[in-house]
Order: sequence, then structure tokens, then C-alpha cells
Amino acid sequence: MALWGGRFTQAADQRFKDFNDSLRFDYRLAEQDIEGSIGWSKALVKVGVLSPQEQQQLEQALELLLIEVRSNPQAILQDDAEDIHSWVESKLIDKVGNLGKKLHTGRSRNDQVAVDIKMWCKQQVTELQYCIRQLQAKLVKTAENNQHAVMPGYTHLQRAQPISFAHWCMAYVEMLERDYSRLSDAYQRMNSCPLGSGALAGTAYAIDREQLAQDLGFARATRNSLDSVSDRDHIVELLSAASLSMVHLSRFAEDMIIFNSGEADFVELSDLVTSGSSLMPQKKNPDACELIRGKTGRVIGALNAMMITLKGLPLAYNKDMQEDKEGIFDALDTWHDCLTMAAFVLEDIRVNVERTREAALKGYSNATELADYLVAKGVPFRDSHHIVGETVVYAIKVHKGLEDLSLAEFRQFSDVVAEDVYDILLLQSCLDKRCAKGGVSPLRVAEAISEAKQRIGLK
Repeated sequence: MALWGGRFTQAADQRFKDFNDSLRFDYRLAEQDIEGSIGWSKALVKVGVLSPQEQQQLEQALELLLIEVRSNPQAILQDDAEDIHSWVESKLIDKVGNLGKKLHTGRSRNDQVAVDIKMWCKQQVTELQYCIRQLQAKLVKTAENNQHAVMPGYTHLQRAQPISFAHWCMAYVEMLERDYSRLSDAYQRMNSCPLGSGALAGTAYAIDREQLAQDLGFARATRNSLDSVSDRDHIVELLSAASLSMVHLSRFAEDMIIFNSGEADFVELSDLVTSGSSLMPQKKNPDACELIRGKTGRVIGALNAMMITLKGLPLAYNKDMQEDKEGIFDALDTWHDCLTMAAFVLEDIRVNVERTREAALKGYSNATELADYLVAKGVPFRDSHHIVGETVVYAIKVHKGLEDLSLAEFRQFSDVVAEDVYDILLLQSCLDKRCAKGGVSPLRVAEAISEAKQRIGLK
């Protein structure tokens, strides 16, 4: 059943109908459309359109329809309705007859879809924040279990300075914390109810829109009807938050892929999140991580598509806006799945402590400590930087680590070097010295773990 037709003398061509109809994807808004309809029925009582008895009859029918939808959402797809709004209305009319035709009084599909998608987005924020907290919890637990696993930190994919695997884990906890906070911020801005804005100019009935907003779980009503029906900022914000978080997840996945490689051999991923080769029996491929990395593109693509769709639209509603749903549905589903899978990747992960330590000892990652040592002896840093560079060149030539050079070899480059140099070149010393807040010292990492556990409610 279409919600329009009186103006037309011919039925729409089936080809146009197939192109135009949105039920195949906006059926996911069924619960929100029904809940919004219940709220609207209550508002219509206060302006005399419905009697209390009529409203109760409508609400009971809508509640029954809601139960049916929740039991089998896919059944909606068997219908020939144009969209979820016409489907709900036709089912309501089936249950209560002509009374169901009164419900749309003063309401437009424009403000109806606006409130539906906002309600859906609010629900998604809550679920996504839960997934973020679950992944953070896995990272914190992994960090807690690997506080003594020393590994090289990298810049430019070159060994730079020693860190701990726990410190690496906690870096992603911080990224995810920002993702969590972006969702909180977006939620506050989307927490306004557009219902009662009509098609674009507001409703002709004296609806108490603040009470309606409260009934539907919003903090407030929107302030401008024209903006209300054309606003899709909340979708763009969620897609933006999803895109940035997926970038974080993709970096996590890339690190894991590198760490899991035969060349690095820092970690071994569980059999539960890896696959084999159809030809090479020895292979154990990090497919879960590769898919997280790969799916990032489709989420970013959804953001770009939405921005491009909106950029040239005049006010108010245009059918172009129907393109918002498939993108946001797919993007948030993908983000949700990737957050869940990233947490699963950390299940039963094994850190090869011997291998990570061996790698940390190579690559002259303690060179900065030697430079700081010379500074402490009175050598200006720029000079000490040059001296250490020359020392590293020599150490490479003789195939030795800095800690393996003799005192005589050190003094070829600076006569201030003494026996105490060896203590500062130890891996543990390199870690311990990084004791400022946010640093890699075991004390600071332990504090970071403790603070994160408290913040995310982890015992």
C-alpha cells in the first residue's frame, strides 16, 4: 500500500517501483517506526484528534505488531509495501480498520523517517560503546599478562627504542577511548526529536513536541522544522566516528599481521582466527586481521558517499536522502563485527617473549640511551647524537651490539665513556628510564593498566 495516490491517474510502473521502494533495507527500522507511532498516537490525543479509547486501541495493536516484528523481522520482506512506514500503517489498518487511517494525521514520512533513523542510531551508539569496552578489556588483560615481554618499538618500520608488549596494547586502549568519547559526543547532538516537524513547515496541530520527545526517549525536541527533516548530521558523525575507529582497528590488524609473520615471530594467533592454504599445508594465515584491514575501506567509502550525497541538496527533504540507510546500516554492522573480531583475535594469543627480547636487543635500540649518557657527562646533545651515530656505524661494521663494545672501542669516539656505560645500555635500564607519565617504564605501564581497568569497569 502506498501512502499517496490521489493525485495520480496511473499506477507507477513496476520498474520505477523496484527502483524507488526501500522496504528491502528500511525494514530494519520497523521497531523504531512502531515505537514512534505509539508516541505520536499519544500526542494526537492531547490535540483532540484521537479519543483516549482510540489511542489505547491503536497502542495495543501497535504493541502486538511490535511483538510480531521482533519474533520474525525478515517476514516484513515478503510484503509489497513501498517502505517501512507504509508497511506499518497497512498492518495497523488490518488490525483496527479505518481507525488506523487516523494515525498519520499531522505527520509526514519526512519527519517519520527522521525520527526512526535517529532512534536507531541512538540504539547503535549504546551497542557500539559496549563493543569498544569489550575490546578495551581484552587489550588491558593482554597487557596485564605480558608486562614483562620486551619488544622493539618502531618508527618507519625500523627498530627504534625498546618498549613492552603491554605498552603496545595500551596504545590501542587509548585510541579506542577516543572512539568511545566520539560516540558519546555524537549521541548528545543526535538526542533531539524531529517528530512533529511535518513535511518541512511543522505540523498544523498544537502538538506538545517537548513531551513527545520525552515520550520517545529524547532529551529535547528539535528547534527548526526545515532543518529537522533534512538533517542527517548524526549519520555523517556516526560514519565519521566509525571510519576513524576502523582506521585504528586497521592499524591494530596490520601490527598483528606483522608481529605474526615468520620474519617477526613475535606472536602466534589462535587457530580459531586463522586459516590455512588450499595448496601449502604449512600456512597459517591471519585472515581475521586481514579482513579487519580490508573492511576499513567500505566504512570510509560509506562516509564519502554520504557526504557527496548531501553536499548539493537544497532544503528540505529530497529522495536522495533515502541513500543514507544502506550506507549507515552496512558501515555500523561492519564496525560492530570488526570490534568483536579484534577482541576475538586476542583470545589465546601467545607472545613469543624470547623472540621479542632478541629483536629488542638488535637494531641498536639503546642508542638513544648512549646519547643521553654522553649528555649527562657534559657533551651537548647535538654532538652526542653525532658521536653515537659514528659508534653505531662502527658496531655494525664489527657485527656487535653497543652493549658488546669494549671500553677501548667506545673511547675511539668519546673519552668521557666509562665503565658505568654498560648499566645504562641494558634493556631494563632503557625501559626504567622512561618514567614520565605515559612512558614505557614498568611502573608507568602498570599504572596505565590500573587506571584503564578502573575507567572501563574491569576487575
